[in-house]
Amino acid sequence: MRLIESILADSAALTAIRRDLHAHPELSFEEVRTADLVARLLADWGIEVRRGFGRTGVVGILRNGSSERTIGLRADMDALPVTERNQFPHASRHPGKMHACGHDGHTAMLLAAAKHLAQQRHFDGTVYFVFQPAEEGGGGALEMMRDGLFEQFPIEAMFGMHNWPGMQAGQFGITDGPCFASSNEFRIVIRGRGSHAALPHNGIDPVPVACQIVQAFQTVITRNKRPIEAGVISVTMIHAGEATNVVPESCEIQGTVRTFTVELLDLIERRMREIAEHTSAAFGASCEFEFVRSYPPTINHPAETAFVRRVAAEVVGPENVLAAEPTMGAEDFSYFLLEKPGCYFLIGNGDGAHREGGHGLGPCMLHNPSYDFNDELIPLGATLWVRLAERWLATPRA
Repeated sequence: MRLIESILADSAALTAIRRDLHAHPELSFEEVRTADLVARLLADWGIEVRRGFGRTGVVGILRNGSSERTIGLRADMDALPVTERNQFPHASRHPGKMHACGHDGHTAMLLAAAKHLAQQRHFDGTVYFVFQPAEEGGGGALEMMRDGLFEQFPIEAMFGMHNWPGMQAGQFGITDGPCFASSNEFRIVIRGRGSHAALPHNGIDPVPVACQIVQAFQTVITRNKRPIEAGVISVTMIHAGEATNVVPESCEIQGTVRTFTVELLDLIERRMREIAEHTSAAFGASCEFEFVRSYPPTINHPAETAFVRRVAAEVVGPENVLAAEPTMGAEDFSYFLLEKPGCYFLIGNGDGAHREGGHGLGPCMLHNPSYDFNDELIPLGATLWVRLAERWLATPRA
């Protein structure tokens, strides 16, 4: 493993920054303290700072030499509405808020890379450090773009990195093509007619209608889409009724749909609507169908993915650069990749053995109240960011 010595020597200070961020988590579009800290550190290191993109987003601009080549490196900053179970000293000080996805670590890794590049300047061109708010459902990437991120900064390609529990620390996971799925939500309200539960023939019961609809949704996956395509329909909420002796007037179904292609998403939405509306009609009920498309699929670009794989192999050896399996989780880095070439990849966070005494009894998995970022990754992730920037800017434009 070829870590940059100056970053390795600064590990204690970088860890302190990460743990400070962990102790003071902020939810989507509320990252005021985090953004202030990021902006102050960048400015202290001589990096130009621009703020206000996506409300709380921060962009650092570092120029050197005369080349017009540019690169964008992104870290997300927001926390989750989770109550932390860990009790070590850097645990969240704000009940109901927690860095349960490692965005504190992502921010620390990119800050470490920014500090090194600002001090050493072994590159010719411009590096844009994009500290993004609101990845956890807020679409912060899209909001930064709406505020002119790519119009004001001529970024050639965007790169992003996410920690991955269960993958060994010291390894990277890189996926060709689709790596994260689209994220979509649906809400269906079935309206029947209420009655006494002992006299159901006087009403139209929406509950068995909902049961039929939920079961039929799975035929979309097993009988409408091609078996080799990946798609998920998960009904996660069903709400109906207020008393055991009353047939309710309505029943509400909610859930999520995940796909790797827009074409399959179109098919699933159409079939779900048809099933919900026609099944309701068959029982004499009516139906309100809502389908909200949130994050598009995250699809890596071939040349940039191959580039990351080569540079990562130089840092950790080719045996530690894995072909990561795509996940049905979602990521709003997808918006960047719709506009710019780039690659989104994984860095192993280990199995949780790095957690200090006082951690919760749950697993060290993403979105888990016992999770904690592995601080050993900060020098490694920062080293890769530096090498990606140096190699990209040193390569003649195709």
